[in-house]
Parts: sequence; C-alpha cells; structure tokens
Amino acid sequence: MSAPGGGPLLALDLGSSSVRAIVLDDDLGPIPGGIARRAVDVRLDGAGAAEADADEYVASLADCLDELRDGGRLDGVGAVVTSSQWHSLLAVGDDGRPRSAVLTWADTRARPAGRGPKDPAAFHERTGTWHHGLYWSTRIPWLAGQLAGSRVRFRGLPEHVTASLLDDQSCSVSVASGTGLLDLASQEWDDEALALAGVGVRALPALAPPGWRGTLDREASSRWPQLAGVPWWAATGDGAASSIGSGCGDETSLAVTVGTSAAVRVVQRTAAAGELPHGLWRYRVDGDRVVTGTAFSGGGNLFAWAAAVLQGLEGVGLDEISLGGHGLTALPFHVGSRPPFAVPPGKGALAGLGLDTTGPQMGAAVLESVCHEVVRGLRAVEATVAGRPRIVLNGGALYASRWWQQAFAAAAGRAVQACGVREMAARGAALVARGVDLQPPLDDVVPTAAEIEAMSEAASRYESLRDLLIDER
Repeated sequence: MSAPGGGPLLALDLGSSSVRAIVLDDDLGPIPGGIARRAVDVRLDGAGAAEADADEYVASLADCLDELRDGGRLDGVGAVVTSSQWHSLLAVGDDGRPRSAVLTWADTRARPAGRGPKDPAAFHERTGTWHHGLYWSTRIPWLAGQLAGSRVRFRGLPEHVTASLLDDQSCSVSVASGTGLLDLASQEWDDEALALAGVGVRALPALAPPGWRGTLDREASSRWPQLAGVPWWAATGDGAASSIGSGCGDETSLAVTVGTSAAVRVVQRTAAAGELPHGLWRYRVDGDRVVTGTAFSGGGNLFAWAAAVLQGLEGVGLDEISLGGHGLTALPFHVGSRPPFAVPPGKGALAGLGLDTTGPQMGAAVLESVCHEVVRGLRAVEATVAGRPRIVLNGGALYASRWWQQAFAAAAGRAVQACGVREMAARGAALVARGVDLQPPLDDVVPTAAEIEAMSEAASRYESLRDLLIDER
C-alpha cells in the first residue's frame, strides 16, 4: 500500500510535549532510522499558563526534517500528512509574525466573560463544544486583552507551521472543529461563536476546501529538495488520528487513549451520529466523519509526576501492587479538568494514608484514579452507540505499562485490547489521507474476577471522595 502521492509517507505529529517527523513504509510502520523527535519546551506557572514559543516549535520541526534529510530518509517521500494537537492558539501580526506564545490545550487562564450563547444547548449541538476556557470563543478575547489592543489575527499551531513552510495557513475542518468556532454541519465558521470571540472571519485562517493540498514554498523547497512539489494533506486533529490509527474507525470500537492527557472517543459517519449528550464533545475527523468523546487533563502526566515524586515506581514497583487492594483513594485532578467542567488545577487528592503506606502504593492509587475517571467517561460514550463495542487501549503511557493496561481492564469490568503501535496519530493521519482503515496489532488484556471485584469496590470509594471534594456544577 503506497502513499497517496506514491512512495513512503512523511507523517508530522505536532504534539504538546514533543514534535515528531516520521517516515512510514507501505505497512505504515516507521522505516529504520525514520523517526526524528524534539521535545517541546512548555512554560508552566501557578497562574495556569501552559504555552510554547511558536517560532521555536517550527524550528524544532525543521530540525527533525533536517535530521531525516541528512540520513537520506526523505528520499522518495510521496506525501506529507499531519496529526496536530487540538485547541492551540496564537496571535500574529499582519506580517504573519507571532505576537504571542502558543496557548496549548493545558493553558487554563482564559475564563468566559460577559454573555454566553443565547441557547447553550443549541450552541453545544451545533458546534460540539461549550463556551469554555479551552475554546477560542473564550481564549481569543482573553489573549486579545493581553495584547493591549494590538492589531492581530489568530491561528492555531498547524496553521502556523504551514504558513511558515508552505506560505498557506488554511485550516482543516478537523482542526477548526477543535476551536469551538465551527458549525459542524455546515463546516463553516459559526456566526454566534465568532460574536462571542469578538472577531470576524478575516481574523481567522481560511477553511481548507475539500481536497485541499499544499506544497512547500521556494525557501523550504531549497532546504528540503526531496519534498519539493510533494503534496501536503490537511491536518487531522490528534485525537481523531489516534483513534483511527489504533483501529477504531467506526462505532464498533471505542478508543481509550492515554498520552500526556487521556480521552475516550468513538468515530462515526456524520449521518450515523445521533444527538450529542450534554457532557460530551464532538469534533470532525474530516468532511464525512465525526468523533464524539470526553477528555481528561490527567493521564501520562500523572504517571510522570508520580515517578518523579514517589519512589519505587520503576522496574517491578507497580507490578507488586494488587489492583484496588492497597486501601488508598486518589483523585486525578492535579492539572484540573476538561470541558464541560472547570475543576481548577491543584484539586488532586490522596486519602487513606498510613505510616506503612509505600511510594508504589501511592503511585498505584493515582494511576487507578485515572482509570476510574476515564471509565466514567467510557460509560457515557458507550451509551451513544448501539450494541457493546470493543474497547481499545492506546497511547504512549499505556503502551509502556502492562500493569496500567490491566488496571483499565479491571476498572472497565471486561476484557479489552491494547494497541501495539506506538505512533498511532501518525498512522491515523496516513489512513485518513488514504481513505481506508487498517487494523493494527492488538493484544488481549483480560482481567480476573478478583481484579474486577477489587476495582469495583475501589471505584465506590473513589465516587464517594469525588462527590465530597469535586463540585462540577
């Protein structure tokens, strides 16, 4: 199976913690030496900032392309596809130069101000989102206020990348749907959402038409001549790409993804998607499909936090902990929550401590709490589809921990499958470009009856503590 343009594919993964460029072979696996990665420096502070330097981000991507070029890995590439984080925002001047940092999804400083949608339920159904600090209807007014009346326009990270390399900042409908400003049905900017944001369409990128393709500009073509004239496909939101890359291309499968954050998603043809429940969001995969789900701020970032703060999580530390059997209860709200709720960062909790409590037990409780919270979302997403869909676990954090996979299966109360592909988002973006689905390697994860019972009892304790400490009204 060749690239849409013939030859291997170059997949760009514009993440919030790293940027990667990956050359994929005919089976959509990375070729030897075909992965280049650079970490993203995200500035965090106690006020809720989570921002990156826009030009440094593009420079990091360029470094990745240089590495692949110098290794001869760009030779013969027939197409470029992109998976990008949703929700990012930056301001640029008339010259296209950044006037602000990139606000990543984790930035929580924006708050809705003034009036909201006239009919919040209709707004949610139409845009798939809420008037919330994650979305541009709130972020644009906040960011404009920080710039003291400067004349600016707004774009997301993928548009900044293509503006820098292709001299074309067209925004895909998939990425646009994550802004909260898109009417999902018409696939045009939504008038009421624009009014809430305080901008007109001229302040935003043009929406890429169906079949949009881009090519490198002259300067970029001279730097990477192997990619000169090679077609670029419109970017796919990373959540949609990850779901499809892990084999969850329709409503027979639910994708549970745990990377830096976590999410539960189901992909459907637009015509098959029913009314959107209040607690779920909906974005576009492309012009024909939508993805419905719920997301959580706590995921692999909490694994990293626990590994840094606690002791004994490396090696067999977790493997020695029986699921749900340590008596501890944690809440995974260290970095707050995602819409529709607005639990602020710093609401993580750990209860049941004793003098004999160990570091691995505390780490296990935190990771199990992510399972309990995600399973709450799993039930809500599962209720939107017919039958009993399979559950596929995926994401770098889960890929690295068989113990955590087993905990998710026990919390879900049934057997699940774990995706054996690491670069799911890159794979998914390639499959979207090809217009096909291709199942990846999947491993069965089967919980024992004792594990299911123990995690069920732990979930009851979790719900009691959650009700006590978290107000989501």
